[in-house]
Order: sequence, then structure tokens, then C-alpha cells
Amino acid sequence: MAFSLSCICPSIIVAGVGLAPRTPSIAPISVACGRSRGATVPCAALKPAAAGKREPRGITKPRPVSLAMEDFLGVSEIPRTQALKQIWAYIKEHNLQDPDNKKVIVCDEKLKNIFGGKERVGFLGISGLLNPHFMK
Repeated sequence: MAFSLSCICPSIIVAGVGLAPRTPSIAPISVACGRSRGATVPCAALKPAAAGKREPRGITKPRPVSLAMEDFLGVSEIPRTQALKQIWAYIKEHNLQDPDNKKVIVCDEKLKNIFGGKERVGFLGISGLLNPHFMK
């Protein structure tokens, strides 16, 4: 019996899975990958070494922020994800959501500085309004 693991390699076949070993010792699982013309490689060799954490990329990478954002957050460099998290914490803490429509944020003076002077902002528009504050 063989199983196809298309998430690792489209033609990987794991041998020995689901079969009872014929001898008392446990047979090691090996993987045959079609890209290497049937070469057998131990499963442990396929996984990358977990020596350290991967360096942050994209929205998780800290970026320098504008002066208005720095005044609001108190830091000169922060990832977008953390900035959005802190802004939402501020909104919840100061009860700035519209009571009738929770999807709308009623901005106070601090949020107006960040959101371009707007009185009310939809929650889906927040991340778009933060774009000008992050330097590339």
C-alpha cells in the first residue's frame, strides 16, 4: 500500500506506511521522490533544520514609521501587524466604535492624525490608511 503526499512533492510515495512489519523490528519509513529518479531518502532528510527562526519578511518585518505614527505608537520602527494590533487595542480601550454599527470607528484627535483627518473610518479601510505612514 502506498500513499501520495502531494503537499511535499507531487510524486512522493511513502513506503511502509499502514503496513504491519514482517519482522519484530520496526522498519524505517523512506520516501521515494520521482524528481530524483526513485532515489530513497530518509524522511528526516526532507525537513529543513530548525536551527533558528526565519527572518521576518513582508508585513511582519519592522519598518520605519512617520512622525505622526511615531507619536501615536511611541516607537520609530514597527511591523505593520503590530501597529494594527496596537491601534485596535487603542480603539477598544477608548470605546471608539460606533455603537450602532461596530464596523465604523469614530476617530478622536489622535486617530485623526493617523487617518488623514477623517471623522469616521470603516474597519476595513484602516490598513489602507496606514500605508502612507510606513517607509519602504
